[in-house]
Amino acid sequence: MSSLENLLETTGWVLADGATGTNFFKKGLETGYPPELWNVERPDEVMALHASFIEAGSQLVLTNSFGGTAHRLKLHDAQDRVHELNSAGARITRRAADDGRDRTGREVVVAGSMGPTGELFAPMGALDYDDAYAAFYAQATALAEGGVDILWVETMSSLEEVKAAIDAASATGLPVAACMTFDTAARTMMGVSPAEFATQSSGFGAGFVGANCGIGPAELLHSVREMLPATDVPVIAKGNCGIPAYVDGGIHYHGTPELMGDYACFARDAGIKIIGGCCGTTPEHVAAMAAALVGTPSRPFDEVAAEAALGMPWKDLPTPPAAGDDAAPRRARRRRSRR
Repeated sequence: MSSLENLLETTGWVLADGATGTNFFKKGLETGYPPELWNVERPDEVMALHASFIEAGSQLVLTNSFGGTAHRLKLHDAQDRVHELNSAGARITRRAADDGRDRTGREVVVAGSMGPTGELFAPMGALDYDDAYAAFYAQATALAEGGVDILWVETMSSLEEVKAAIDAASATGLPVAACMTFDTAARTMMGVSPAEFATQSSGFGAGFVGANCGIGPAELLHSVREMLPATDVPVIAKGNCGIPAYVDGGIHYHGTPELMGDYACFARDAGIKIIGGCCGTTPEHVAAMAAALVGTPSRPFDEVAAEAALGMPWKDLPTPPAAGDDAAPRRARRRRSRR
């Protein structure tokens, strides 16, 4: 049994961490600069962010390695530093988790973040399975050597890339989690539905599946609820802190700590096992999530209450006309799950 499975068996749910890059912006990371380089250039800042999430209540923290494949690092002439940067990131997170355990008495799982290559698969692009597998394997082995407990494939859009990443991560012998991002008409950019992803990725060998990033908590919660009947493995919800908006030359997130606390409780009540935040989510948000999860008893999931607190998911999604109706697509009405 993996460390994450052990934790889930003990607590019933696990609180993950929040954002990496958007928190580093507050520390001076410049737009376009790869956060992975901070693993060797500013390791104390990376360590401090992990520690702040653990102090806030996170039981699972992700390494600072989202863009750690050679494809992404090539954009910064760092394609030959895959092992160095990923293993350094894993060692920092491992040390933060062990220090946090010693300080708080709580076990902390270290997840090795593996984001997309940024390339498109053939025939739309030049990427093929062998190339993707090799890139992910190089990253996965470095993260494994650095001491991660689980490999965490995230923010994916295509099933081809998900399969290559899961296969490469599985080759290390570590458990694998996989998340897609659903932000285009309740599907990924490549048209994959939440249920299809959950079925396929668990079939590829992922022991945990879910969604991260996307638009906001309401949409994220809708996506992961669609996964629940499609798989038997634990489901992950790691949503953005509210809805991103471009304000005064930068991306800002409207989500308050109270909103993220509500989102965490509704996710738990829906049956989600691993709950965290993505872009915009600070340690303050995670602390509010931890307090809400502990202080709010589990209850049957209430969709009406969830919409009142988080907003209606996909409220701007057009509804196709009924058969024989030649009218233009209508704005989406209230979309209720039957589960």
